[in-house]
Amino acid sequence: VRDLGGLSFLLVRDRTGIIQVTIPRKKVPEAVLSAVRAVSRESVVRVTGSVKAIDKAPGGRELVPDTFTIISQSESPLPLDVVEKVPAELDTRLDARFLDARRPRVAAVFQVRSAAMQAIHEYLFSRGFLHITTPKVVAAATEGGTELFPIAYFEKEAFLNQSPQLYKQMLMAAGFEKVFEIGPIFRAEEHNTTKHLNEATSIDVEVSFADHHEVMALLEGLVRHVYERVLDQCETLLGQLEIRDLEVPAAPFPRIPYSEAITIAQATIPEPIRHGDDLSTAAEKAVGEEMGTHYFIVDWPTEIKPYYAMPYEDKPSVCKAFDLMHPRMELSSGAQRIHQHDLLA
Repeated sequence: VRDLGGLSFLLVRDRTGIIQVTIPRKKVPEAVLSAVRAVSRESVVRVTGSVKAIDKAPGGRELVPDTFTIISQSESPLPLDVVEKVPAELDTRLDARFLDARRPRVAAVFQVRSAAMQAIHEYLFSRGFLHITTPKVVAAATEGGTELFPIAYFEKEAFLNQSPQLYKQMLMAAGFEKVFEIGPIFRAEEHNTTKHLNEATSIDVEVSFADHHEVMALLEGLVRHVYERVLDQCETLLGQLEIRDLEVPAAPFPRIPYSEAITIAQATIPEPIRHGDDLSTAAEKAVGEEMGTHYFIVDWPTEIKPYYAMPYEDKPSVCKAFDLMHPRMELSSGAQRIHQHDLLA
């Protein structure tokens, strides 16, 4: 709110943006003036009136009100500054999270995420995938048992699911051929890093009658489609997040063998790393800096990937697994699964 005597200005925000409400004291009804005098910052209001173009106003337009109704009056002072002129500690932000999420930078995260989710659904539906929802309360581990969150399920012990993998595979056996799920996964990992979360959103696909090259091509196309959509729909939001150099990654993404990634890491980082080791965070960063773009690490040693990753027929010590890497982090992993019972056994 800005009061210049005979003229007042209010900035009114909804989810589409901000508009300036201009109140010339002598030209609006007394009921409007009374409401404007009473209103506090971050109150919820309903305003109707005439909109006209004006260069100096935010967004190039202003609204002169015929009515101004206070729907819900906010307390004053506010626990944090929504316009971000005064920073707030994290505890304060979380205690008033509904107010924190009104901040443009925070709201932009939700809106960009939504655009990305819409793009993912579009891409997979257009390629004949079936959307599924799988159980999150399960009786046994999907992956390592040390990463499970146990919960009391009536008189039994149950766990929060780490992955929809087994359910996806059941649907392959049932003949569904192509499915996907976007949903929560839970990992009971002790952490204090930017790359681990106890609850995360996972994007999972499962495809029958395909090898790892076909799935990598699918994943590459999906990533590029999401970038295209976000760049097209979220230019202003990316600006609020101070992301100004985003580009659609060029295709095809480079594919480097695990052995080459190890060689790059060995030449760059001081910590010892040998063939057969998994890539540490420092090693991933070193390879990412060398590559400078999205890339796949392929041809992993069979012994360090899960038992169900398909080994090459002519070289069983190497398997048909891949990791999709961004220069700063791992984005995704996958493999052609073993489908022969005897080999699994």
